[in-house]
Amino acid sequence: MTKTLDPKLLELLVCPMTRQSLTYDKERGELISRAANLAYPVRDGIPILLIDEARQLDDRGATPGLPATP
Repeated sequence: MTKTLDPKLLELLVCPMTRQSLTYDKERGELISRAANLAYPVRDGIPILLIDEARQLDDRGATPGLPATP
């Protein structure tokens, strides 16, 4: 069973690099920072907000299931 992220928690979380809001990609289990172009993993319902653990998004800031930024 995949754990989901509490919506109230998501409202409080920010990117550790930019301090801007994050978007939750439920299918990939990641928190997306458009400003930093990074995706932070969520493991067992726990966000891992370490820059060293984040993966770089492609050049357009796209991740499957979410629209690319203009």
